[in-house]
Amino acid sequence: MNPSQTILLTGSSGLLGSKIKLSGSFSNLLTPSRNELDITNQESINKYFFNNKFEVIIHAAALARMGECEKFPHNAIEVNTVGTANIVNNVLQEEIRQKKFIRFVYVSTDGVYESISGGYSENSATQPYNVYGWTKLGGECSVRSLANYCIIRTRFFDPANIPYESSASDIITSSIEINRLIQIIGKLININFSGIVNVGDKAMTEYTRYKKYKPSLNPCLRADLVKILNYEIAHDSSMNLSLLKKLIG
Repeated sequence: MNPSQTILLTGSSGLLGSKIKLSGSFSNLLTPSRNELDITNQESINKYFFNNKFEVIIHAAALARMGECEKFPHNAIEVNTVGTANIVNNVLQEEIRQKKFIRFVYVSTDGVYESISGGYSENSATQPYNVYGWTKLGGECSVRSLANYCIIRTRFFDPANIPYESSASDIITSSIEINRLIQIIGKLININFSGIVNVGDKAMTEYTRYKKYKPSLNPCLRADLVKILNYEIAHDSSMNLSLLKKLIG
């Protein structure tokens, strides 16, 4: 990674953002609080962009709790879709002013895919199954107006904190350990690639993946979880990772 680059990280108080800060993998990292940079407030964004210079943005700010997105879809739209568009709009203006491109890395979700049959490639149809997925797909649309962007479709977890007592033995994902995702983000920042890339690990059931980190974990079925959650979740969201392997080996 180019040590001279200044990187703006949005969402630095979230799970991914806080882990990025702690990783030590990124020098010259700007980590504004929401009071300093509110992506839903254009005046706040204007002020921050005026007072700070950076060559790269890792856009990790999001309303990511699916239940909250279902209950308050207007909030999910405001943060995930409109908030991303606000940031992108300022990037476009800044690029015109500086006469150079800003590298923009957007952390999206595997939830943009239908997540029924698995094996999704970056060219697969996008058909989200819940509000969170739709709002993140909306964010992707804005990001694709940039010249130097990388959209990361992913699902990640923290092996040190598996926050539930049971996990589905019939839900298949390509979920990746969070520190590995951070390493890959670092690599994707500096490669000559603009587009969408799936980032994950090998496909397996959620129960199998998490059990090794939390031996007390109990198996359950997807149908059991849907009854409790009362909103749709994936059947099989596993992804084809061949492009990722081609890009970073």
